[in-house]
Amino acid sequence: MATPHAPLPTRRADLLARLAADPHFDVAVIGGGATGLGVALDAASRGLRVVLVEAQDFAKGTSSRSTKLVHGGVRYLAQGNISLVREALHERTVLLRNAPHIAQPLAFVMPCYRWWESPFYGLGLTMYDLLAGDAGLGKTQRLNQAQTLAELPTAQSAGLQGSVKYWDGQFDDARMALAIARTAAQRGALLLNYCRAERLIYDDGAISGVECIDTLSATTYRIHSRCVINAAGVWVDGLRQKDDDAPPMVSPSQGVHLVVDREFLPSDAALIVPKTADGRVLFAVPWLGKLVLGTTDTPTHSLAEEPTALKQEVDFILREAARYLTQAPTRADVQSVWVGLRPLVKHQGGEGATQKISREHTVVVSPSGLVTVTGGKWTTYRVMAEDVLQACLERRLVACDKPCITAHLSLVGATSAHDPAMTPSLRQAQGMHSYGAEEGILAELPGADHWIAPGLSEAMVRFAARYEYALTVEDVLARRCRLLFLDAKAAAQAAPQVAQILDQELGGRQNVAQFLRLAEHFSSVP
Repeated sequence: MATPHAPLPTRRADLLARLAADPHFDVAVIGGGATGLGVALDAASRGLRVVLVEAQDFAKGTSSRSTKLVHGGVRYLAQGNISLVREALHERTVLLRNAPHIAQPLAFVMPCYRWWESPFYGLGLTMYDLLAGDAGLGKTQRLNQAQTLAELPTAQSAGLQGSVKYWDGQFDDARMALAIARTAAQRGALLLNYCRAERLIYDDGAISGVECIDTLSATTYRIHSRCVINAAGVWVDGLRQKDDDAPPMVSPSQGVHLVVDREFLPSDAALIVPKTADGRVLFAVPWLGKLVLGTTDTPTHSLAEEPTALKQEVDFILREAARYLTQAPTRADVQSVWVGLRPLVKHQGGEGATQKISREHTVVVSPSGLVTVTGGKWTTYRVMAEDVLQACLERRLVACDKPCITAHLSLVGATSAHDPAMTPSLRQAQGMHSYGAEEGILAELPGADHWIAPGLSEAMVRFAARYEYALTVEDVLARRCRLLFLDAKAAAQAAPQVAQILDQELGGRQNVAQFLRLAEHFSSVP
C-alpha cells in the first residue's frame, strides 16, 4: 500500500490493464459522485477488493454543484427533523477533521428586519448549538445593527433590527470527491472515470457483475462481483429498472447558483435568509474569492448531464438578493451560472413540493441483489457509505469481519495541510485548490511558476493529468481547478493552454471547441 507521500499515478492505460488482468472483485460500485466514492473508500479500507466505474468524470454531476456547505441543516431543524440534524452535525465534525485542507468552519449571519426574528431565530440556532454539543464550531450570537453591518458591510440598513450569527462549515465539493477517490486508491481500490456501466450480469437470477465500456476507446470490459452497488445519484432509477422494472424512487429537483464578484458582499461571513418570499432558504456565500448566490429548489423531470437554469429561477435569486444587499447584482454581473440535480427520495403517495421530500438517504436491495443508494447530502456521505456496506453484509453479498474505520481516516493531503516547510508555490496551491501539496512535487513539475489563470499553474495541470485522473480540459477547469464555476469566460480563455499541456501529458488531441461550448453554457444567464 502506498504512503500518503507517494502519489499513485493515474495513467489510464495502466488502470485499464489492471482491470483486464483480473476483473474479479468483492465490490463493484457504479457512480463516481460523493456516495459512490464514499462506498469505495469504506469497502477498500476494510480490505475488500473494490472497483468503481463512472460514466463521466468523478463528481461531474450533483457532487460538484452543491452550495459548498458542510452543515447540519438549519432548515431541517425548522422542519422538526432532529435525527437528521444530529447525524449531519456529527458528520460535519468528522469531515472537517478528516479533510482540514478542503473544509473549514464558516460564519453565517442572518439579518433580521422584524422585531421578533432575532429572538425567534436566536432560540432555534441555540438549539442547533446544543445538538452539536462538543462538536460545535462556535457559539451563536445575537448582534445589534452596528455589529451586523460590521459583519455584512453591504447589507440593507433600512429597518435592520440586528442579526443572528452562527457557525457551520464550507468546502470545495469537487476537490473533496477527488480526495476521497485518491484515498480509496491508496487503499487498493481501482477507480475508472469515463467508464460507463452498460448492463448487469446475472448467474441463476442473482447479480454476478456488470459489463462496462471505456467511452474513450469503446472497449468493453466484464467485471465479476456478487456485490454490485448502484450509487448513480439522480440517475439510479435507470439501472434499477434494467434490473427488475422497479418503480422510480427518485423525485429530482434542481438548484441554481449564480456567481458574482465579492464586491457585492465583501465579507468573510456568509449571509443567510431563512425564509424568502416563497419559503425557501437563500445564501450569499464567499467561496474562492467570489460570491455564490443560491439556491433554488425546483421540481424537474429532466435528467440532463448539463441542466439549464430557468429564467424564473434566476429572477428569484436576483430579486431576493436585491432585498438584502445595497448593491444588487444584475444578470450582467453574473460570471458563472450552474445547476445541480438533487436525488430526492420520492414519496410513495405521489409527488409534492421538493422542499418537503426526504433529504435522508435510502438503501434498497433488489431480489437479484442489486444494492441501490440514493438521497442524502454531501455532509453525510460517509455514514451513507457505512449504511450501504452494512446492507451488503446483512444480505451476505460480501464477507468481511473488519469494522468501518472512515470516521477517523484522514483524506489525502490532510496530514501536511499546514506544513511550515511547504514552498510558497505549494502553499498557494494548497490554499486555493488543495492541489497535491502533500506530495511536495508540484514545484518540481515543468511550469511550476507559470500561471495560466489565477489559482492555476502549468504544474497543476500536469499534476492533475498524472495523479488526479484528469483526462479532458473540462476535468481540469471545472473540477481539478474550479475556474469554470467561478468565471466561465476566464475558463474559456485558459482552455487552449490547458489543452496543449494535456496533449503533451496524455497524447491525442483535446476537444477545445467542446469545452468552449460548455463555457458558453455556464456564462449564459437566462
